[in-house]
Amino acid sequence: MIGVARDEELRQKVLAGGRVSREEANRLYRFPLSELGALADARRRAAKAAAYGGRGNEVVTYIVDRNINYTNVCNVYCKFCAFYRTEKDADHYTLSYDEIGEKIRELREAGGTQILLQGGHHPNLKIDYYLGLLRYVRERFPEVNVHGFSPPEFQHFAGVFRMPLERVIRTFRDAGLGSIPGGGAEILVDRVRGRIAPLKCSADGWLRVMEVAHGLGLRSSATMMFGHVESLDDRLEHLQRLRDLQDRTGGFTAFICWTFQPENTRLKASVVGPHEYLRMQALGRIFLDNFENIQASWVTQGPRIGQVALQFGANDFGSLMMEENVVSSAGTTHRMTIEQMRSLISELGYEPRQRDNWYRLIGA
Repeated sequence: MIGVARDEELRQKVLAGGRVSREEANRLYRFPLSELGALADARRRAAKAAAYGGRGNEVVTYIVDRNINYTNVCNVYCKFCAFYRTEKDADHYTLSYDEIGEKIRELREAGGTQILLQGGHHPNLKIDYYLGLLRYVRERFPEVNVHGFSPPEFQHFAGVFRMPLERVIRTFRDAGLGSIPGGGAEILVDRVRGRIAPLKCSADGWLRVMEVAHGLGLRSSATMMFGHVESLDDRLEHLQRLRDLQDRTGGFTAFICWTFQPENTRLKASVVGPHEYLRMQALGRIFLDNFENIQASWVTQGPRIGQVALQFGANDFGSLMMEENVVSSAGTTHRMTIEQMRSLISELGYEPRQRDNWYRLIGA
């Protein structure tokens, strides 16, 4: 009976909007999935109550953007990645400005407003390539936001360019960078990172990029890739570190989690299913009480599980993702049209609305 009473007390704490500890999150993780989802949905409603003129609970947002991987050359050889190539591989590439420009023109014709610009850790690209690319986009497509260069890329740039990290980020911002994606977080525990991506930046390094970027006025997303070699405690440490940084800076716009996609990778790990994805997303919504937005990951989970995720704490359906190369390289390929995305949102009784990177609504 003591355990039952403690669980009921925890339920009431969550419903009242109280901050939960890691020990309490561990207990919540073991709640029935449907109950955990209902608690997460209640926290979603509380987080979005004042948004969009008080209509935040009625609206589910999405963004139309394109994922442009400017190069697949990378020298960190992550075990979970099937996308990277070396310069010795016949199918390695680095896109020209004109090739990227053509992709952006196609995006603009589809009503898109943003590019997600990420690539490998290319050991030989100079800073002029990156700054020239940012200026090229700003001058020719001023209405398109560049959501680009994950924290590991910035740590790579600081080393290759032999520049202080803050100077690198400020220089990129001044050249046209609008915001930073949360890629490369995986699990923010160095013991785990040492097993799956030993050459990638440390957990502190990832967080440092975000803290500096937020201080320079750049907003960013936060991510978690789970379901490989980490434990539940590792996942909770990851969430704790995100929450702590958000307390200090307020610079994260959203949290997105997804499960490890194993096909064609070197990492051997048990594959977790959609129930585990929904459980972790719901827990993320409850624990990350200072994050207003939680994004469903239909790209990895499929459209229908992405739809279900809207009842497990998510208020955003993510990106149309006109182009996606990294997840599909690992054997998971899901595609969707704007009409299909809007239909999936409407089926649950929500109003689908396009947004920009800062969660401002676009159009009528």
